[in-house]
Amino acid sequence: MSNYDRFPHITYRGESRVTRGYDSIISELKNEIQPEARVVVIAETYPGVRDEEILPQLKKLEPSLVIETKDLYLPDAAMTEKMMPWLTDDRVFGHLYSGTVETFLDPEKVQSAKEKVQQADGLILIYGMGASLVAAGDLCLYFDLARWEIQLRYRSGMGNYNCSNTDDDILRKFKRGYFVEWRMADKLKINLFEDIDYLIDTNAADDPKMITGQQFRGALKQAVTQPFRLVPYFDPGVWGGQWMKEHCNLDPAAKNYAWSFDGVPEENSLLLRFGDTDVEIPAMDLTLYCPKELLGVRNYARFGAEFPIRFDFLDTMEGQNLSLQVHPLTEYIHRTFGMAYTQDESYYLLDAGEDACVYLGVKTGTKPEEMLGALNEAQETGVFDAERYVNKLPAKKHDHFLIPAGTIHCSGANAMVLEISATPYIFTFKLWDWGRLGLDGKPRPINIEHGSHVIQWDRTTDWVTKNLVNPTETLYTSDAYDMEHTGLHELEFIETQRYTIREYAEFDLFGSVSMCNLVEGSAARIESPDGAFEPYTVHYAETFILPAELKRVRIVPVEGTVKVLRAYVRGSLCCE
Repeated sequence: MSNYDRFPHITYRGESRVTRGYDSIISELKNEIQPEARVVVIAETYPGVRDEEILPQLKKLEPSLVIETKDLYLPDAAMTEKMMPWLTDDRVFGHLYSGTVETFLDPEKVQSAKEKVQQADGLILIYGMGASLVAAGDLCLYFDLARWEIQLRYRSGMGNYNCSNTDDDILRKFKRGYFVEWRMADKLKINLFEDIDYLIDTNAADDPKMITGQQFRGALKQAVTQPFRLVPYFDPGVWGGQWMKEHCNLDPAAKNYAWSFDGVPEENSLLLRFGDTDVEIPAMDLTLYCPKELLGVRNYARFGAEFPIRFDFLDTMEGQNLSLQVHPLTEYIHRTFGMAYTQDESYYLLDAGEDACVYLGVKTGTKPEEMLGALNEAQETGVFDAERYVNKLPAKKHDHFLIPAGTIHCSGANAMVLEISATPYIFTFKLWDWGRLGLDGKPRPINIEHGSHVIQWDRTTDWVTKNLVNPTETLYTSDAYDMEHTGLHELEFIETQRYTIREYAEFDLFGSVSMCNLVEGSAARIESPDGAFEPYTVHYAETFILPAELKRVRIVPVEGTVKVLRAYVRGSLCCE
């Protein structure tokens, strides 16, 4: 049995009270509202919450006027038309929306709602995304929701916000959420953090959990003063393997698990523990509310309130090859999709079978027009000789393969990959998928046209083996520990170091966030040399975050020798 913790939490050191269940929540809110007084209650919602569950409960407050913001938006078709410059006709890719919620509100309807609120007496309830734009509230509620839960709701038939697309393709629903809805909802949330009187976790159906805004903000401020983990999630795939079942305590009866996001604040959650109750929030709340303390001032100046590093697992043990793919160059992703930086990445082998391999870069002598022609022809014939054009390199445990954008790559079968990359993870141009269908029975999207514009044809066999395969360099050695540089390539902005720790390893963070994984050993303890935070234990294969605010940390093996892989943004350390 593995010690991998699937539900890591942050224990709040302040008030531990949580109000759970609608009856208790409504009772507490009634106590906050003075009888016969004019009170405006703002109930802001993240897109994806169940209005049909929440609103009837709030109406038990007996408001004299209810304004639902969904009635203030443009009609469904008009909203979609306005979004099209960002959604595009592509099934997967779009442009990041740079505007606000107001773009999709009907000004006349909003003005009418404002006038109704001004004229009303008693308890006035304004409910939905954008409620705070209608009137200033005497009481502000925020109904929050994790992004992974939103995606599960898409799969179960939920449409996008105020949209009748319940039967739409899951990829298109996700695209609308990722590129538009979540962007404008986060912008709105940033302006509300200090105004929230109560935060309500709505992830579990009919089981809301409410904390005060003071608890919410206090827990976020506490999180950046200690090491912590995000809540990982796991998903099957057509190429999925069996390794994570055993090592991450997953359902052994499941067919496979392909993915795990265990270090992606854009997608993962945080569990905040108050007493014996966990409240789940999007990890992005922390990034948005405490960006300087979490990321460090240099990273914040460069990326804004975005977490630039991503760790995830790709499990092909007893599975199949990943799709042959390439990521866009920075110039291309900026010009075509409006992203500020691209998905440079690397594969670190947590484990490997005897026949494990990685496909990486083009073979010397490959002619672009010939390979692209063969890829296009393969979409009709179902046959593509990948090994004729792409280097197939043997892979073993603890190997590190660097993959700067523009490099053709994929993991082969029988590999357990810790993927370390920059955050824009959605922009993967699949070139060949080995003739497979997705789990939904549909062909997975192939993007040869996009790929043809970014493939770096000069990354040939000799260049790849010299520059991208195990570029390990010893930086420091002692009886206590060894420190090695393992990547990434100079074209990439992420730096990785591996610590082999026999007694302890101590290092400064120099004002920059680090993301780490215990890649060998049963457990390690993260300590503060000056007692600034309580010791924190991590287990094999767990990803953990060291906020910039920590200054200096010490890592001590619980038993035996351990290895820790650490990633940070190159050039972000104050000592560099």
